[in-house]
Amino acid sequence: MLIGIDPILGPDILHGLRAMGHGDEVVIADGSFPAETVARRLVRMEAADLRRMLGAVLSVLPIDESEPDPVMGMEVIGNPAEVMPAHTLIREALGRVAGNHRLTLLERFAFYDRAKQASLVIATGERLFYGNVIIRKGTVAA
Repeated sequence: MLIGIDPILGPDILHGLRAMGHGDEVVIADGSFPAETVARRLVRMEAADLRRMLGAVLSVLPIDESEPDPVMGMEVIGNPAEVMPAHTLIREALGRVAGNHRLTLLERFAFYDRAKQASLVIATGERLFYGNVIIRKGTVAA
């Protein structure tokens, strides 16, 4: 255990997040996401849900401020304007961190292609549809 760090962030996740550089991306994936197929580095956390994992990751990971669209979710197949409960959950989590970050939605296969480039994929057991998010790492000011 470490002081001030959510215990859900085990050593593999902390190592993966710390090893990332500015502009690298992490995926927090739901239980239906093809994590094994797309991940270059995969950490399985099936006992976690999106709310808990996203909150924990955002507590230690700076979000990129230098480029547009640093937080991306997956749009609904056949209805890209639809807002799902998972989208609302992600937006609420973003509202609790510093900065003015918004959720940008990507088409499903564009999301998969982006996820293939991510430094880390954290596969949760989230059961909400579209409970996937990509976050681009920013920098920590001196």
